Amino acid sequence: MTAATDIRIAPTGATPLDALRVGRRTRSRRRWIGISVLGALLVALLITTVLVGETFYPLSDIIAVIAGQDVPGASFTVGRQRIPRALTGVLAGIAFGIAGTTFQTLLRNPLASPDVIGITSGASVAAVLSLVVLHLSAPLTLTLSLLMGVATAAAIYLAARGGESTGGRLILIGIGIGAMLDAVVSYLIQRAAEWDVAVAMRWLTGSLNGSRMEDIPALAIAVAALMPLVLFLSRDLRALEMGDASATALGVRVDRTRLLLIVSAVALACFATATTGPIAFVAFLAGPIAARIVGAGASLVVPAALVGSCLVLAADLIGQFAFSTKFPVGVITGILGAPYLLFLLIRTSRLGGSS
Repeated sequence: MTAATDIRIAPTGATPLDALRVGRRTRSRRRWIGISVLGALLVALLITTVLVGETFYPLSDIIAVIAGQDVPGASFTVGRQRIPRALTGVLAGIAFGIAGTTFQTLLRNPLASPDVIGITSGASVAAVLSLVVLHLSAPLTLTLSLLMGVATAAAIYLAARGGESTGGRLILIGIGIGAMLDAVVSYLIQRAAEWDVAVAMRWLTGSLNGSRMEDIPALAIAVAALMPLVLFLSRDLRALEMGDASATALGVRVDRTRLLLIVSAVALACFATATTGPIAFVAFLAGPIAARIVGAGASLVVPAALVGSCLVLAADLIGQFAFSTKFPVGVITGILGAPYLLFLLIRTSRLGGSS
């Protein structure tokens, strides 16, 4: 909402300060309404994911399973399949959403999400290496993916340092490194044993299939630890969006804050990628959609987290039930995100050409 709109809705004879207060209340109301709607949508999608399947179970059976009671059929289908799938989708969506909007805000560029600039490609190389070559356990695969993702982010950041347009350089270098890492993944797939290829390909598309309760704690701990940190730094993140000089003038410790935000976003993206595979474009889409819903001028961390979870669960339901063939969630999010990526690239190219 613009300042002119704020003045128009202020009472007749109101001072500019009164108009500013009215505009602030309007933006705050829009933000909380948007967050409430997103929260309600997430709850509805979560319940639908648990209820709907080849066999429909009433809500009473679901509650009984959650309470630990043994319900024939539902205890396995709901307790061992649907609930882990739903929780994994929610947590992965939160992680991808926060990571994406953090990078996009920090670098002041909508293209700067972990899946576009190659960070998740680093985690993918480690995971595929673990799955098809080393045959490591799930915890070791998660650890290796996290380390490789952090190493990839560090390499991209160091290569992009210097110059006047670090953000643009980082994106271009990240895309190039991501392409190289994707080539490594393709090589590993070609050299893998036939029975390992299906496992690796299912993981590479980004999928909630095979989600297990045993895989959830690591991702849940990462989200529980890093989301409050990013929220705590969200005010400084908004200051950094105005540039280093302005942020320093506002009292922000630029280097320390940027390092904490980058490490947190990279860790969230890598934990989610190691758990579900690189679900395409969730990190890329969550921030812009959240900004459209709640408006600008406030932190997008919570709205983007909610949008990310809604995207993952909605895409998973569409992939399972909207077509005669079941598709992994990453295929659906890829279909949704690819046109928006092309739109951004075309718009950026035109703006660059006109400047």
